[in-house]
Amino acid sequence: MDDVITYFIIFILLFIAELLYFRIADKCNIIDKPNERSSHSTIVLRGGGIIFLIGIWIWSTFFGFQYPWFLVGLTLVAGISFVDDIHSLPDSVRLVAQFAAAAMAFYQLGILHWSMWWIILLALIVYVGATNVINFMDGINGITAGYSLAVLIPLALVNMNGIFVEQSLIIYTILASLVFCIFNFRPKGKAKCFAGDVGSIGIAFIMLFLLGNVIIKTADITWLIFLLVYGVDGCLTIVHRIMLHENLGEAHRKHAYQIMANELKMNHVKVALLYAVIQLVISLGFIYLCPDTVLAHWLYSVCVSTVLAAAYILFMKKYYHLHEEYLLSLKQ
Repeated sequence: MDDVITYFIIFILLFIAELLYFRIADKCNIIDKPNERSSHSTIVLRGGGIIFLIGIWIWSTFFGFQYPWFLVGLTLVAGISFVDDIHSLPDSVRLVAQFAAAAMAFYQLGILHWSMWWIILLALIVYVGATNVINFMDGINGITAGYSLAVLIPLALVNMNGIFVEQSLIIYTILASLVFCIFNFRPKGKAKCFAGDVGSIGIAFIMLFLLGNVIIKTADITWLIFLLVYGVDGCLTIVHRIMLHENLGEAHRKHAYQIMANELKMNHVKVALLYAVIQLVISLGFIYLCPDTVLAHWLYSVCVSTVLAAAYILFMKKYYHLHEEYLLSLKQ
């Protein structure tokens, strides 16, 4: 009962912190203006996802700064992202900050062993790459808030006895996500704020750190299945854009969820719920239905990945022409 009261108080504190940020953002004109690549059509406050960083700082203050290097890394990458939300920074600056932050997370995880520098380098590239894929997927109302909960809740269930990471760290992050949901998990045109890169990069960094603890302590990389839905849409869209010879650094609306929300005019909340529910079902199946062996984990992961990839390809074959028609309309 005491824990419930404590978590309720933390939720209220985070809610107040978000409201205070809105006043600052409004006064400082930290806003997101729509363009032809956007999935929104009104000016909205940007950077509401700073609540994820605030939540981790509150947790660290109350629980004795148990993961100092993780906290420094998160603050660095979220801070640079926040600056980029206000004044666009060069890609090189953001990437240097992201790799430095990832190295700090690795040091916290106890895997920064330079005797295996080639493996560490590859892992850093994957960590930073996954962070940016999650960032790319933040394009409609509710998707970051909903999907983060679909990742964090299964993580909390797996970590019920705190065997991988401090359980309260996951709970505080869930509370921050719920607060963000209040203001962002809304239909198109109704969101009070957007996450901004500070939010999407920040929550990505947190989720990857939490998953990293599970992967290292189980020696099983298939736990990345907790990010599979984003991974399939994000990675296959990147491959698609490479095939189209596009600049990957330019904004676009080619993700499957964007075509659902824009070309098919689906409600943002419904699309966000679809992604969250699919990921939640996959993760819960992995936890409760899949036998707890490495072979079974790999078979489950490969089978589910194949199904999702096939669904993505079939969806694009049927509906991508609508996006091409939209692009043509911009040139007329």
